Amino acid sequence: MNISVIVLGAGKGTRMKSNNPKVLHKISGKSMISHVIDSVKDISDDIVVVLSHQAKRIEDELNREYNNLKFHIQDLENFPGTAGALRGISPRYEKVLILNGDMPLITKESIGKLIEKDGDINLSVLELENPKGYGRVVIENGEIREIVEEKDCSPTQRDIKSVNGGVYCLKREVLEEYIPRIDNSNAQKEYYLTDIIKLAVDDSRVVNPIFVDESEFKGVNSKYDLAVAEEIMQKRIKRELMESGVTMRLPDTIFIDINSQFEGEVTLESGVSILGDSKIVNSHIKSNSIVESSIVKDSEVGPMARVRPESNIIDSKIGNFVEVKKSTLNGVKAGHLSYLGDSTIDEGTNIGAGVITCNYDGKAKHKTIIGKNVFVGSDSQLVAPIIIEDSVMVGAGTTVTKNIKEGSLAISRVKLKVVKDFFYKFFGRG
Repeated sequence: MNISVIVLGAGKGTRMKSNNPKVLHKISGKSMISHVIDSVKDISDDIVVVLSHQAKRIEDELNREYNNLKFHIQDLENFPGTAGALRGISPRYEKVLILNGDMPLITKESIGKLIEKDGDINLSVLELENPKGYGRVVIENGEIREIVEEKDCSPTQRDIKSVNGGVYCLKREVLEEYIPRIDNSNAQKEYYLTDIIKLAVDDSRVVNPIFVDESEFKGVNSKYDLAVAEEIMQKRIKRELMESGVTMRLPDTIFIDINSQFEGEVTLESGVSILGDSKIVNSHIKSNSIVESSIVKDSEVGPMARVRPESNIIDSKIGNFVEVKKSTLNGVKAGHLSYLGDSTIDEGTNIGAGVITCNYDGKAKHKTIIGKNVFVGSDSQLVAPIIIEDSVMVGAGTTVTKNIKEGSLAISRVKLKVVKDFFYKFFGRG
């Protein structure tokens, strides 16, 4: 589709009370501005992102995620405000869509409504029971006549329920004609894009209201708004997954990153978190377990287990209080209370309770490689780098500090000493 897109992301976001740029705060694992760009990346090859505050940081992050974005730096000192943000931009196409970088819940369907209808300007409009804080949209005979900021409303205008949703689709010629004519003669001394409506109406141009869902056009201006948007996004993600066949127990207690993937018969119990670009295939993730940027296939994880990034869990059972980090487990049982880091463990191997791969020497991480059909007894420490070959038994309580050949028993224990009647000698017989 021949449409240009402008994403406004130059604001400081002071109400977020954070050192991070507002638009980089994340919703379900993705920055707010990335959610916005995702909603339009399939309909335009001319996307301009307007920045100012911490511009380099935002630009660098977006360039890691997207190709062919354009960036424009707003002159906030001389031209603050939403209309000031558009000065100096030359859209490629005849139709221009203007979005805000802090509206992460907007959908492709709503954008479709804005860009499909004919008109010189199409403006998103919300119907709110309580419009306090919003500019009121005055509509007559199905067309917008003006937008009045709340502080400038008459008593009658304050009763209007229609408010500005903040997203515009307009003709390029309208933008080019009216942006230079907008001034800052207002209380805030800013250049408001809303003023373009009155200029267009005065010239008898067609300005259409496009009524949209409040939940999709919610702006995020505070940590509270961020939390509310997160809840809405999570409900969307989980509903789509459940409708595609994923089973969730108490879904409101589950968190799922938007980048995660699910295939086949998957069950997620209460309190589960699936983070990063994880992929879960035909697996059961039990209560209060965390999987982060890892693959779990044909396996059971948990309850209360943690799979940290760059792990591959295949045809395995990972039990309660087991932590796996940057490891590949293929056909492995690790029932409880173990740490398996920087390791490769092959099929048929059993990891006893309390087993630890000692992968860090204070300077560098080292690998533990365990072969097939290995039995590692409880409370053993495997000091990497180390290779334990197939069909090895490691006795409980053993500290393994060297490679173990196939078929061997590795055991290190001091001889048990029993002193008869020592308890009574120490405490007395009472």
